[in-house]
Amino acid sequence: MRKHIKSADGYPMETIGIDLGDKMSRYCIVNRDGEVVEEGSFRNQVSSIETHFSGEPRRIALEAGAQSAWISRELKRLGHEVIVGNTRELKWITASDNKTDSVDARKLALLARADVQLLAPVEHRTAEQQAELAVIRSRDAIMRARTLLINSARGIAKGFGLRLPKSITTTFGQRAVADLPDGLRTALSGLLEQIDALSRQIGASDQQVGELAQRHPEVERLTSIPGVGKLTAVTFILTLGRPERFAHSRDVAGFLGLRPKQRQSGARDPELGISKSGDPYLRKLFVQCAHHVLGHWGPDSALRRWGLAKTEGGKKATLRAIAVARKLSVLLHHLWVTGEFFKPFPKMV
Repeated sequence: MRKHIKSADGYPMETIGIDLGDKMSRYCIVNRDGEVVEEGSFRNQVSSIETHFSGEPRRIALEAGAQSAWISRELKRLGHEVIVGNTRELKWITASDNKTDSVDARKLALLARADVQLLAPVEHRTAEQQAELAVIRSRDAIMRARTLLINSARGIAKGFGLRLPKSITTTFGQRAVADLPDGLRTALSGLLEQIDALSRQIGASDQQVGELAQRHPEVERLTSIPGVGKLTAVTFILTLGRPERFAHSRDVAGFLGLRPKQRQSGARDPELGISKSGDPYLRKLFVQCAHHVLGHWGPDSALRRWGLAKTEGGKKATLRAIAVARKLSVLLHHLWVTGEFFKPFPKMV
């Protein structure tokens, strides 16, 4: 591996900041004194990246975004040190009154030059993990599309005093069409056919999720927790990427945005809601699992008893579920790291 050139005072000789765009991106190169030595733009294509950034290895900073994963991989392949900054933590850039692509690129370069921790670096998944996670993302998109169509069909039918079937199966559209009058059947037949087509695709996606679960043996341990299915376990594994990212299991809750925000100042320390940082889909899955743990069919366990105790003091069901979801995220990481299976009532040491 090639070494990164640094000056005697420890600063990199040159640092690059890249402000990513949809088709074109802007870059800025600063020297060890923070002075701009070059600015320009490049196309978001492998050939253009190679043209602009082949040569001596340098430190490059960019913000996390839709294309930052593959672009950072290409830059690393060329031998550069790449830091991907957490956008939520870069208020100096995102909330600036003087915000342009060139200014943003220069600020990223200056932050990387001074201290990479100022960028709150994030870790991208591997290309293989990203491809596997695409199966789950696609399934979620199809689910949301089907929900939209079903709600639309129900709303239209309700205007005629009709109720569509309650259960959602691959024959929902067929069953609904059979009960519609001729005029409305003509209007809704295409929409209902699409609903059934999406339902069949969701079934195929579920099979793909099962195949992904077989590739990851740790799924068996994670799904030993009642209420945690293969979908949640696989999504958790692929979202985190590797368990070693977190020194402590409790850090996972903060990574997924399940910990309360903090705005302490002097004697003032208000109680705030959760930060909602991290992956919203995985956070939603954890809340659904928490509702199962707390629900009527949830088996008895120390986790369930702890969650139900949150009802004291008039806690709302949603807040109770979020608290259990936070515990679940920590527990799943613990099982992943230790190789243990879930114990409903673990022995206290």
